[in-house]
Amino acid sequence: MNRVAAVDIGSNSTRLLITDGTRESIVTRLGEGVDATGELGEAPMQRVLDVLERYRELIDGAPAAAVMTSAVRDAANGAAFARRVADTLGFPARILAGEEEAKLTFAGAIARRKEDDPVLVIDIGGGSTELVIGLRDQVTFHASTQIGVVRHAERHLHSDPPSAAELAALRADVTLPAHPRVGKAIAVAGTPTQCAAIDLGLEEYDPARIEGHILTRTRLTEMYERLARLPLAERRQVPGLDPARAPVIVAGIAILLEVLASFDLQQVEASEHDILFGLALSTLADAP
Repeated sequence: MNRVAAVDIGSNSTRLLITDGTRESIVTRLGEGVDATGELGEAPMQRVLDVLERYRELIDGAPAAAVMTSAVRDAANGAAFARRVADTLGFPARILAGEEEAKLTFAGAIARRKEDDPVLVIDIGGGSTELVIGLRDQVTFHASTQIGVVRHAERHLHSDPPSAAELAALRADVTLPAHPRVGKAIAVAGTPTQCAAIDLGLEEYDPARIEGHILTRTRLTEMYERLARLPLAERRQVPGLDPARAPVIVAGIAILLEVLASFDLQQVEASEHDILFGLALSTLADAP
């Protein structure tokens, strides 16, 4: 297999996948403040650029692709930041439209599956949530929503721990478009994988155990209610939860529960194979 690299610069984390087995995920909170100001802040941008400096060394000249999602496409200074990213990495980074993001996410999620029936892929990011329905290599429905863990946590959760009124306001703000019905869902990105790690009680994150773990709505509700009652300092100590993701995990589970309720689904499968995996496959296909 050719050695290629994929970089995903999201609203909450900056991630790297290299086909030699290298994986990195750093919470950089690029989307911090974008919902309120309409611009990327200098401190969040610098956090990302510092991480990319190290990623460039790890990539070490391999064919590579980088993409940026909600925070960058929503920000007035997104294009200027994309140029700084390219200068840092040494190759261009694309700002994805919602449709492109959805297709890459779906491609990554089903790459190792043979689905005979339509499946919903849920990608809850820092600034947006992508909902994609398809069968094998065909996308039949997609929606890119302005719903995200950073965006909605900043917008609604101001107390520590959050108040019942704040939580209710956040969940009421998760408005989804009309959509087809499906019988199965796969959820990717930090919220479901962290929930799986918590559910499994993992002392050390293990992607092999996360992949395919089933999360029921009942279990997610129990997890949500427990984590929402904890102050942030205590939430950071929860076994299985990355302390860096503790500030947004409550918002993430709330969004996931609202999506499952909207589709009338009682469970969801957590998956490590998301947009980053889809981007790596695309880069591999294009590599000489």
